[in-house]
Amino acid sequence: MNGAQEDADLREVRAASRTVGLQLAIASGALVVAAIGVAFFFVLDQLRPSELQEPPKPGEHKIYIDTTEAMIAFVVVGVLAVAIAGVLSMIVTRRAVRPLGRALTLQREFVADASHELRTPLAVLDARLQVLQRGLPDGDPSAATVAELRDDARTLIDVVNDLLLAADPEREAAVEPAPMAVPVARAVEALQVLARDAEVELLLDADPHVLTTIPPASLQRCATALVDNALAHSPSGTRVTIGVLRDGADAVLRVADEGPGITGIDPSRIFDRFARAQPSVPRRAGAGFGIGLALVREIAARHGGGVAVETTGPSGTVLAMRVPAATNPRATAGAA
Repeated sequence: MNGAQEDADLREVRAASRTVGLQLAIASGALVVAAIGVAFFFVLDQLRPSELQEPPKPGEHKIYIDTTEAMIAFVVVGVLAVAIAGVLSMIVTRRAVRPLGRALTLQREFVADASHELRTPLAVLDARLQVLQRGLPDGDPSAATVAELRDDARTLIDVVNDLLLAADPEREAAVEPAPMAVPVARAVEALQVLARDAEVELLLDADPHVLTTIPPASLQRCATALVDNALAHSPSGTRVTIGVLRDGADAVLRVADEGPGITGIDPSRIFDRFARAQPSVPRRAGAGFGIGLALVREIAARHGGGVAVETTGPSGTVLAMRVPAATNPRATAGAA
């Protein structure tokens, strides 16, 4: 990992520690001020002017307190207590979040290393498929399958490159506005084989005029995760509807299934890493590790959007990812 990314992680952790430390300082300061205020008013309440004229009893000693000086003393003590509490809060918070910064760095390093190691084998796989495709005679019945395998290999290469960019966001270049429907359609097409095995129908209704600046590989990963999740909870004979539409300033990817709804977990937690709902249909091997939807949330948040459960119940569940919609600069220039 380069030094710039480490500096970015360090700045992020320090910013979080300052925020938490400031909140702790404010809370502790409020408690100190409240305690000193109670003590001050208690002292004032105990002072009775009539007692000042009474002579001391044998063995009794009286102390006379000036209220102005007492108030100044309480204020000074309160300010010092608040300052000390704030400094201690900052120090303790920074030490507490330091392991989180290290964990974030290790996570980025792992993603970058794993993605880099996968690039070469995938490139070799794509090259061998290309040689196989070129060597097939005209009219060979396996030509279509080999072409699909090449498409899948290129998709994997795009996913690996996208993971590398996610590990080092500063390397991510600006993306021109592009139709959201294209990568979504690729994801739906790739999952058709799983849908046929599960006897679930996939229906795509995508507006080709909805544009975003999110990399196509990232969008395809999001669509794949959302549709795959819907397939995992769809009984045989049902359908999954995938929609791409414009809603105000947002570009929306909506996936609706006809399953029994989210059960066994709070719907707001299904986007947490490793969170899993109660399965409604037998899961296929390798599915249901609770990572796909968390990746969708991370990608959406990285590009200024989010993902949420719109509805869920016995008639089905609707998940929607919203990201800022883009405009076609050529069309804008032409209109101007």
